[in-house]
Amino acid sequence: MKHIFSLLTIVLFTAFAGSGDAGARNLFETVEQVEAMRAAISGSGSFAAEFKTRQAKIDILTQQKINVPLPADAGGGYTHEVHKRNYATIRDAGRLFMLTQNKKYADLVRDMLFAYADMYPNLSLHPKQKEQSPGKLFWQSLNEAVWLVYSIQGYDAVKVTLSQEERDRIENGVFIPMATYLSDESPQTFNKIHNHGTWAVAGVGMAGYVLDKPEWVEKSLYGLDKSGKGGFMRQLDELFSPEGYYNEGPYYQRYALMPFVLFAKAIDVNEPGRNIFKHRDGILLKAITTTIELSYNGLFFGINDAIKDKGIDTIELVHGVTIAYNKTSEKGLLSIAKLQDQILLTGDGLDVAQAIDKNLQEPYPFETKIFGDGINGDEGALVVMRANQLTEHQTLVFKATSQGLGHGHFDKLHWMFYNAGEEIVYDYGAARFLNIEAKYGGHYLPENKSYAKQTIAHNTLVVDEISHFKGNTKVGNQFHPEVLFTEIDEHLQISSARMENAYDNITFTRTQAMINSDEGNVFVVDLLNVEAEGEHQYDLPVHFNGQFIDTNVQLNAQTSSQSVLGNKNGYQHLWLQAKGDISTKLAKVTWLKGKTFYTHSTVAEAGQELLMVRVGANDPNFNLIAKQALVNRVKGSGNHEFLSVFEVHGEYNGSKEFTLKSSSQLSNLENISEQIDNSKIRVIKISFLPDVSYLLAIVKDATSQNSSDVFSYENKEYQMNGNAHLFRM
Repeated sequence: MKHIFSLLTIVLFTAFAGSGDAGARNLFETVEQVEAMRAAISGSGSFAAEFKTRQAKIDILTQQKINVPLPADAGGGYTHEVHKRNYATIRDAGRLFMLTQNKKYADLVRDMLFAYADMYPNLSLHPKQKEQSPGKLFWQSLNEAVWLVYSIQGYDAVKVTLSQEERDRIENGVFIPMATYLSDESPQTFNKIHNHGTWAVAGVGMAGYVLDKPEWVEKSLYGLDKSGKGGFMRQLDELFSPEGYYNEGPYYQRYALMPFVLFAKAIDVNEPGRNIFKHRDGILLKAITTTIELSYNGLFFGINDAIKDKGIDTIELVHGVTIAYNKTSEKGLLSIAKLQDQILLTGDGLDVAQAIDKNLQEPYPFETKIFGDGINGDEGALVVMRANQLTEHQTLVFKATSQGLGHGHFDKLHWMFYNAGEEIVYDYGAARFLNIEAKYGGHYLPENKSYAKQTIAHNTLVVDEISHFKGNTKVGNQFHPEVLFTEIDEHLQISSARMENAYDNITFTRTQAMINSDEGNVFVVDLLNVEAEGEHQYDLPVHFNGQFIDTNVQLNAQTSSQSVLGNKNGYQHLWLQAKGDISTKLAKVTWLKGKTFYTHSTVAEAGQELLMVRVGANDPNFNLIAKQALVNRVKGSGNHEFLSVFEVHGEYNGSKEFTLKSSSQLSNLENISEQIDNSKIRVIKISFLPDVSYLLAIVKDATSQNSSDVFSYENKEYQMNGNAHLFRM
């Protein structure tokens, strides 16, 4: 139904917008918060310290000539970076004026905006415009929207010092034409359910509050035609799952979070009657905490197009945590804020600063969680299993999510493993050097498509050297895995999912379990079943970080020359360094990372091969990082079962020169389902030295319903409790 802009909304909006004194309600603060901040800067504590640091930086800029160059460079280039620094300066100087009432800060904002107002109306599209949605001030309109989000904050703080003539010059010169360009003149972006659209609606909506243009706010909330088919509210409904998971993954969840929380904060302050933070069962607050939880040791899980040095200290999440603490008072958020070590000069930032100064923080409750994907949470899931948080902190990430739009990778039922603060079984992430112009102008590198997105770059099944969905994003977006069940107890964390459409006439089901036994054994059981018509080649890679130590497979190493593993679908970027036929029951590869040894063991069949590969072939510009992987290859197979165990074991101490349990402790691994008396149950037997064995029982047609089946093995009866159960023999 078409949204009707009510008279009540106009009355409420007018009451909050365009206030006439510096202490009045503005985008983010109430009168009381502004007064509290002004009092705080004259005292001690972290808020006052941050104020002094920021003030010292801006004081230097007040003495320098304003630099507003004509746009010339792409992302990472000189003019691009200058305009980024400028919008941060406009925002910060506005904050300082709000807190000090020192007019020199207002004058800096005014003069910088004058320069932009004089330049912007004469700009055509950027000379190095990006192929999709170009900007004028920047190479893409996304950056233009970011400029507006920042700069409108500074203008909001100082506009009370400006004459009507000065306001008209700034508003008519830059804010109105920019907001118009981002909205009415860019409907393909403004109405898009995507992070680019979120930045656009946030910038225009925030400007609507500051410039007293309620029509802009309505368009931002409900789309250009105000029907609700686009806009902020539709984005809240469609871009997050009920658990707060963002479709493109944590790296882009982090990036999209800032416009979501800033615009929501502006709505909450200026129109509290909209109850924006209660919308959809508090979806924005869930999105903030989910962003935190999609991390390990401070860094986000590197899935999809992720640049892997981004983590919880990113400024977007600083804003999110600060705002969330204001709404919830949850002390676990304070521990994240303390790790972020960044205080915001906002009313909410003052609350966080004062709470940390009083040592009110508590450990954030990281725990095993299932993050459903899709609007209703039924389009697959990201399953995050955590154990031993106070010691080694093992984390298994089972990626059974949907495609993730254009930033998604072709990696259905992929996994990663972390231990002792490090990524051990890794995801390559994005092939990109952000803002390093010498590397393809800071764009995603060509190898992002030719390697990083391809299935062989991930830890999942590759059939006939073809990527999932044949590397077609539009096709991939139509399908998602089905999560069959996930169950958690003290020793066993397990999840199972099925993928039916990655390949024609092929279905594969993967079950992953992280086990933490009473004996101290920490290991992952990985069961991947393939159902297929005809014969195929199956590759199952494991990409690992660390130094290769040993394998029990006789490898034929290519030491004087190397060949490329394949000619397309990412295989063209892999050097085949060694391979060998597997003649043992278990094919084992051991490596060392830090002080810990890791072994991946796979049950082998006749004709199975082990390949050792390294990234870097067909890469004349040395864009790719030379990572390594093992690949278990099976040829000429139809239905097939890959059964593997990944062990964490031993210790290496270089300082004290000792080594413990450097060899795999796994003595036997087998599927004994045919030896039990219940055909509904699959049973895996796992044995470790010196004499410890486990049975992992899994209901074959498991669903979300619990099972209480019974089976017998070696004259002993075992009672199931759920769809999966771990028994100590």
